[in-house]
Amino acid sequence: MNMSGVRHLRWLAGVGAAFFAFGATAADLTPAPVAPVAEETVTGQSPWQIRVRGLGVITEDEGSVNGVPGSDLSYSDSVIPELDITYFFTDNIAAELILGTTYANIKEDGAVGVPVGRAWLLPPTLTLQYHFTDFGAFKPYVGAGINYTFFYNQSEKPGFHNLDVENHVGAALQVGFDYMIDQHWGVNFDVKKIFLETDWKADHDVLGPLSGKAKINPWLIGAGVTYRF
Repeated sequence: MNMSGVRHLRWLAGVGAAFFAFGATAADLTPAPVAPVAEETVTGQSPWQIRVRGLGVITEDEGSVNGVPGSDLSYSDSVIPELDITYFFTDNIAAELILGTTYANIKEDGAVGVPVGRAWLLPPTLTLQYHFTDFGAFKPYVGAGINYTFFYNQSEKPGFHNLDVENHVGAALQVGFDYMIDQHWGVNFDVKKIFLETDWKADHDVLGPLSGKAKINPWLIGAGVTYRF
């Protein structure tokens, strides 16, 4: 091989070495592939919650008999079991439905002073609540809503007949708190005021047809167990 050929081979070798060096440098500048990172999934609690409470029903004991001056009505208090179901739209906003039934003995406590009868009542109450979330395990709330009270199984005392206490729609106010022991279980204390003033009527053997206003307006004071799904 003559000198020209040798020079040519040396030139090609130099170009190849330069190309190889550039490729290695370019490879060093290429970002290394990043291993995929698994998405972090935050699993929130179920929006459903239930409570079982013992509930004291404390009535207001006011009312009247039309046409009887000085008349007044009173009603018996009671303690009942109660179930409520709560659905959380957000951490702060929820709706609660309470279910329970009780009875009230009705007595005229004024001018006549005689027992009238007994009426069972079912007062489903739906409230919209605001839950405060800045106090750790202590979770207070306030609420307001609507109550519809059904009266059923009405019975009369001797001398009275055809007792009829009308069903009624009223407002409800609420305040309470849950104290959560863990993610699911807690204890609850709750107070509601039901505005329940309805009409009633009955027949009496001596006085004839009677009617009036029953102002029951009970306080519902409850304590129990909370479970958040």
